[in-house]
Amino acid sequence: MNKEQSQFLDISLAQAKLLGSAQRIKIIRAMVDTAKTSKQVADELGESPGSIHYHIQKLYEGGLIDLVNTRTVGGIVEKYYQSKAKWFNTRGANMIDPVLADGYEAASATKISLRMQLSPEQREEMLTEFRSLLEKWVTISSTSKSDDTEEYAIGVNVVSAEKLNQ
Repeated sequence: MNKEQSQFLDISLAQAKLLGSAQRIKIIRAMVDTAKTSKQVADELGESPGSIHYHIQKLYEGGLIDLVNTRTVGGIVEKYYQSKAKWFNTRGANMIDPVLADGYEAASATKISLRMQLSPEQREEMLTEFRSLLEKWVTISSTSKSDDTEEYAIGVNVVSAEKLNQ
């Protein structure tokens, strides 16, 4: 996968809903740089192959991953899948993850909001740092084997305060 492909993919609301699971985010992360079978992903994540296969099928049917290779080894068909992107963009006014909506009654929540003056270069630098931070925590989440974890939804909106000229 080339660098441009691995960066961003615009997706629909239906596709975004497929990504509303920490497990599926871990699967996508495992297949960004290298095509893998569901067994390879399951081994990497320490999960059951059946569960991972189910999620991979949903991601494939939803158009978020590609089937890039099929091999027959000892009479067994191995299907290699790869993520279409590292980051997924959605458009529109609807909250993509219902957990992030204002009315969701979460056990715990933290909202952070602020404004700042940034040049276009500073904005891009900040977005790069946000992505790096999120990737770090997805990696930590993927390798954590503790039973004492809770799933969290994180949304970052960087929005120009200037109205669009119509």
